Amino acid sequence: MADIAGTSNAATDADSRPGGLKRVITAPLLFAFIVGDTLGAGIYTLVGSMANDVGGVIWLPLLIALVVALLTAGTYAELITKYPHAGGAARYVDRAFGIPYLSFVVGFLMMASGITTAASLANAFAGDYLAALIDVPPVPTAIAFIAILTLINLRGVRESLTANLVASVIEVSGLVIVIFCAALFFGGGDGDPARLLEFNPDVAPLQGAFAASVIAFFSFLGFEAAANMAEEVKNPSKAYPRALFGALATAAVVYLLIALGAVITLPIDELAQSSGPLLDVVEASGAAVPSWLFGLIALVAIANGALLFMVMASRVGYGLAESGLLPSVFGRVLPNRRTPWVSIVFVGALTIGLSFLGDVSTLAETTVLLLLLVFLSANVSVLVLKKDKVEHDHFSVPKVVPVLAIIASIVLLTQQTGIVWLGALGYLVVGSLLFLAARFGKKRERV
Repeated sequence: MADIAGTSNAATDADSRPGGLKRVITAPLLFAFIVGDTLGAGIYTLVGSMANDVGGVIWLPLLIALVVALLTAGTYAELITKYPHAGGAARYVDRAFGIPYLSFVVGFLMMASGITTAASLANAFAGDYLAALIDVPPVPTAIAFIAILTLINLRGVRESLTANLVASVIEVSGLVIVIFCAALFFGGGDGDPARLLEFNPDVAPLQGAFAASVIAFFSFLGFEAAANMAEEVKNPSKAYPRALFGALATAAVVYLLIALGAVITLPIDELAQSSGPLLDVVEASGAAVPSWLFGLIALVAIANGALLFMVMASRVGYGLAESGLLPSVFGRVLPNRRTPWVSIVFVGALTIGLSFLGDVSTLAETTVLLLLLVFLSANVSVLVLKKDKVEHDHFSVPKVVPVLAIIASIVLLTQQTGIVWLGALGYLVVGSLLFLAARFGKKRERV
C-alpha cells in the first residue's frame, strides 16, 4: 500500500536536534505505547451500545471502524515520518495552510475530545463495574473520580505515566480474562454462535452497522496521541509505520475476539442493556472469576483511559497558550511541580460539567465526531503537503489512501445525531471566544 520515499538516505532520527528532545524510544517501545493507548477503556464500556444498534453482528462495525482507522493511520504514518516533531494534526494543518485560527480549531478539537472522553469514562466508572464492588450514588462518584484524576494530573506527568504503565498491564489482562472465559464457555458446548448473524430487528441493518461503527471507532482512537512523541523516537521513518499498523492489527484481533465471545456467551438484549457488558460476560460464562475482581480490573482500565485523556487535554491547552492561541493564563505552571495548573483545572471543571450532560454512548459519539474532524484536517493536509519535499526518507501513501479516508470520515460524520453536532458547535463557540480573548490580550501587550 505504501513505500518509503525521500530525497536522501539521511535518517530523520539524528539522535537529537539542537534544543530538541532526545530520541530514545525504540520501535518495540512505541508499539507497546500505541497498543496500551488503543486497547483502552472503550471496549469495556461500549460493547453493549454497539449491540443496541446492530444486534449480535457487532463484529461488522468493528471491521468498518478498523478500515477507517487504518486509512487515517496511513496518513499519520506519512506526516509523522515526514515531519517528526511533536504537535500532531494542528502542526500539520499549520504547515499546510498557515492560518492561525484553523490551526487553533484543530488543536482545540483535540483538547475537547480529551475532555469529552474523560467525561464519558467518568460516567462509565460510576456504572455496573463499580456496583460489583460497592453500592454508591453515581453522580457524586463521577465527580469524586474526576477530582482525584485532576489531583494526580496536578502532581506531575511522571506520576501520571507511571500509573498508566501499571494500569495498562492490568487492563490488557482483563481483556484476556474475558476472551478466556468466553472460550471456555463455548468450548463446553454452551453459548449460541447463531447470534453472530442476528441484526437488531428494530433497526435497518445498514443503518445499524454504520451507527455502531461510530461507537466502534471510539475503541480504535489513540494513535493520534503517538504523533506527540515523534521527536523522541529512534529512526521514525521505519519505527512508526511498523509500530502503528502492528498496534492497530493487534487491537483489532483482541476486539474481534471480545465481540465474538460476548455475543456467543450473552443474549443480545442483556448485552445491549448493560453498562458493564464484559463483567456480565464473565459472570455468564460461569468461570471462577470473582465479580469484584473483574469489576476492579475494569475500573482500573476506565480510570487509566480517563487519566490519559485528561493529561493530553491539559497539555494541548498549555501548548495552545504557549503558541498565543489561548489566553496566556492557560500557560501558568505550579512553581515546584511544573505542571500547567490552570489548564489542568479548566479540563477538570469542564469534565465534571460534561459528566452531567450526557450518557456514556452520547459522549463517546461526541468524541468520535471531534476526532473525525481532526482526522479530516490531517487527511486534507497530507494531500496539500505531497508537493513539500524534505531531505530525508519518509513513509509515503498513495493519494488514494487519504482520499478514501476523507470519504469514510464523511460517511461516519453523517451518522452523527443532532445533539452530538450541537455539542461540537458548543465547543467551537467556546474555543472561538477564547481564541479572540488571546488575540485581544496579545494586542494589549503590544500597546
